[in-house]
Amino acid sequence: MDRTVSVTHPGPRRLRPSLPHLALLALLASLPLLGASPLWAAPEPPPFPPSAEFRSLQLIALACSRENTAEPCDKARSLADPLLDHPRLPASCKDTLWTIRQRSVVAASNSFERREQIDRAARSLTAVCRLQLPTAKPAANAAPRPQGGLNLINPNQN
Repeated sequence: MDRTVSVTHPGPRRLRPSLPHLALLALLASLPLLGASPLWAAPEPPPFPPSAEFRSLQLIALACSRENTAEPCDKARSLADPLLDHPRLPASCKDTLWTIRQRSVVAASNSFERREQIDRAARSLTAVCRLQLPTAKPAANAAPRPQGGLNLINPNQN
């Protein structure tokens, strides 16, 4: 007696949509319309700080290094502190600002090491914190330049 039992698959279950499911579907259907809303738009990043701001901080940090008094040191720290949170500044600039922020304190003795750490950061500030503009790409119809070598111009070419 050989009996085979066949099991049939009942097929996909049909679910009746409930009120929460319908509300969720309605919400999802309306999302593309909300994408154009100003509430969903990404905020515009603040403008890059002007170079005069970095130059001013540089001169104040150098004064702090030279004089070792509270007024220029406090001012250097207070100018560097908000720039540390600026979203458009590169990490190398923020590292330099951090050094100025940490080292610009009045010390018991104005040692060479103290002055040199502040001076080095202050001198590099304007170069490191410069706005880097994207480089222009060559035109699509321009003749390709050979890679490597001296790229000498052939006098027999146009």
